[in-house]
Amino acid sequence: MKVVGFAGYSGSGKTTLVERLIPALKLHGQRVSVVKHAHHRFDIDHPGKDTFRHREAGAFEVVAASSRRLALIREFEREGELTVHQLIAELWPGVDWVLVEGYKDSDLLKIEVWRAASGKPARYPHDDFIVAIATDDPSALPEPTGLPVLDLNDADALARWLIAHGERFEYDAALYI
Repeated sequence: MKVVGFAGYSGSGKTTLVERLIPALKLHGQRVSVVKHAHHRFDIDHPGKDTFRHREAGAFEVVAASSRRLALIREFEREGELTVHQLIAELWPGVDWVLVEGYKDSDLLKIEVWRAASGKPARYPHDDFIVAIATDDPSALPEPTGLPVLDLNDADALARWLIAHGERFEYDAALYI
């Protein structure tokens, strides 16, 4: 499996890029999973549903499955963040690519998503794990770089770039356990 992170400040376009990149990679026959960091309390379950009722009754994990989908909901007894590597370990091993959105401070190879209009600083000058920059305005980059600069609005080109450099993103879980 290959793993690549997408790092950038809120509003930079990470989610839109990942959303467009998934079908672009699938057109190349790639199976894609996503790990998304959620900053706030979130829930994918709803009051009144069986799974919600099971959780409310105290279940540690609830798995809902059908012929088309599986969802696992795990309740942590104590608040704590899993590392991105722990989350990747939870994924099905037959996937070709894992796209990681968020986890900007992780030790994963990442593509920085940067827009000059955001007014936010760029991370690439200070983050050795950034291997490329996806931007809508390369001429506005705050510092010169030898890194590849990719068109933020061209997910097909980004998919081709990832596939062409896939060996670089090969994930070795043993390094993180």
